[in-house]
Amino acid sequence: MTRGRFITFEGGEGSGKSTHAGLLAQQLKQQGIDVIQTREPGGSPGAEIMRHIILSGAAKHLGGDAELLLFAAARDDHIRNTIAPALAAGTWVICDRFMDSTRVYQGIVGKTNPRLIRALERIVVGDYVPDLTFIMDLPADTGLARAQRRRGNSQADRFEAESLQFHEMLREAFRTLARQDADRCVLIDAGNPKPAVFDQIWTAVRSRLGVGGTARVAEGAAT
Repeated sequence: MTRGRFITFEGGEGSGKSTHAGLLAQQLKQQGIDVIQTREPGGSPGAEIMRHIILSGAAKHLGGDAELLLFAAARDDHIRNTIAPALAAGTWVICDRFMDSTRVYQGIVGKTNPRLIRALERIVVGDYVPDLTFIMDLPADTGLARAQRRRGNSQADRFEAESLQFHEMLREAFRTLARQDADRCVLIDAGNPKPAVFDQIWTAVRSRLGVGGTARVAEGAAT
């Protein structure tokens, strides 16, 4: 059986990752492709437990290395129990965040030892590097405003609560990553209306992964 394709969405808070991951899943299903959606941290029972610990900020005081190890443990559980079985069955996997978020949040911005990050990638990710990654690019202040509207009166999570400067650094780090790994990553202008953003995404999927069909999506801004 042909292995399924693995697509990830990356970017700052409020950049439309979840919205467009969902739209892409719908579009692929219309083409007759089996698809599952998942997320990080999380995506499997064990990883969802660790998601709560990470995003609550409970592990922040332990330092960057400890937080990185929690992410790695969650990713290992996620790959073994969700991603690997789906891909082996020929199902396409669309994931909201994956290894590039670790490279950016904990690595470039958090200044965790890059050798440790690379070592954990080799051990945990191994052959499960995404086939295609979309970097959703949006000014940090716009993305944070979107994220605030989305959560309403709920408390900001561990990373949303960081400073504007932190999020501006994240944006630049993701843009740099997109340039450095252009064979896998596609930089998407997430500030455009939803149909225009999704058209960029679907065009890349068609050209890079050989999928046909015309995209259709309702008007509106991504969230």
